[in-house]
Amino acid sequence: MDPLTTTARPSSLMMIGLVAGPILSMIDSSVVNLAVPDLVRELRQPLATVQWTISGYLLAMAVGLAVTPYLGRRFGLLPTYVASLVLFTLASLTCALAPDAAVLITCRALQGLAGAPMVPLAIGLLIGQGGAAEERAKVPMSAGLAFFAAPALGVSAGGLLISLYGWRSIFLVNVVVALLALPGALAAQRAGLGAQPDRDARLDLPGLALLAAGLGMVTYGVERATGHGWGDPWWPAGLILLAGYILWARRHPHPALDLDLARDKVRALALAVCVLSSVVLYAVLFLAPVYLQSIQHRPTSVAGLALLAPGLIMGVSSPLGDRIVERYSVRAAVVAGMLLLAVMTAAMAGLDATTPVWITTLLLCGRGMAIGLTAQPLVLSLLGGLAPERAADGNTLFSVAQRLAGSFGIALLATFFAARAAASGSPLVALRESVLILAVVALLGAVAAGRLILPGKD
Repeated sequence: MDPLTTTARPSSLMMIGLVAGPILSMIDSSVVNLAVPDLVRELRQPLATVQWTISGYLLAMAVGLAVTPYLGRRFGLLPTYVASLVLFTLASLTCALAPDAAVLITCRALQGLAGAPMVPLAIGLLIGQGGAAEERAKVPMSAGLAFFAAPALGVSAGGLLISLYGWRSIFLVNVVVALLALPGALAAQRAGLGAQPDRDARLDLPGLALLAAGLGMVTYGVERATGHGWGDPWWPAGLILLAGYILWARRHPHPALDLDLARDKVRALALAVCVLSSVVLYAVLFLAPVYLQSIQHRPTSVAGLALLAPGLIMGVSSPLGDRIVERYSVRAAVVAGMLLLAVMTAAMAGLDATTPVWITTLLLCGRGMAIGLTAQPLVLSLLGGLAPERAADGNTLFSVAQRLAGSFGIALLATFFAARAAASGSPLVALRESVLILAVVALLGAVAAGRLILPGKD
């Protein structure tokens, strides 16, 4: 059956159902990090065991991302999304009730497996709606914003929940939010949103094995590098497998993940800017709590509130980015956002041990505004105009790029920060050098965005 897509725009209820799932998935990839000390104490397990609540989630996400394009084609975007949301909800409930580490680790892996498809599937469903290209371009604004804002909101809100109600609360909140989102997802399914299943879709088993193993090994290796150094063989072995997959995908008529989308100049540039902005975004999410808690010795609740404000600012500034796109161009919005990101990140080099929290929060809010300006235009540049049958591939490619860039950004900055703090004897010096490097990365993103031209838009 040929994939068909309805032109009806999703209602508010449907939008909640399609946006909430991916937010939960992205938040859960980082929020459990904050609960590790509590898990070690309450479950009476060594750190090496508890760490698998994070590693297991990330490894399972890699497998889930690899199989998403096939599932989306074979069973349809919406049925796959609903099934993922239900499984994620059940896994979250079991995590909240877990009596020991073994159950928690197993259910965290199920969370990752179920959560991974929700991001690319939701993007495909939101972008695929609407009639004319102009209308369709406006739909993913909330999605693009949510996916960029979710990490910041997750760290801040998660920290507050853990400090007030304990680690089980973060999983119970998942259950509540997912149950509220489920009616919207089911309503979207009844309305016939998304491409219809392609019963003739083929599963590329060799490609899937290469892609899943490569993503899993890179993710696990990079996550280990923050604490064990870069001598671990996992991440280079994973890169070799991913290189093998690229060669395989070029020759296979129906690869597990179609990489031909990256050959388009506009999408390749948008992907590059997405990677650079994700590096800066995630790396500062690592540095900000270190600065507030380790250098300024602020409590966790204060650090959480300081990180919550930028996430809210992203929501306020996103419509401004949309207006810049309408009045000027996608390129203007992305360049402005990346330049603002560079300036605000560089300004963090002026922080010291006595800087008032409100100044730190103001700089972080400036960064939030920058991400708000760039989020929707980047999603539009990378994924707008895709044929329904290619939506799952394009959206998965976007998710993989964002997650790998974020993982590498955190790991590389953590390594650099630790080395410079040890060499200089001052974590503050390491912080200043780190943010200046990230400012340069953001400037590179602005340069790349300067060449971003959409047909009929610039």
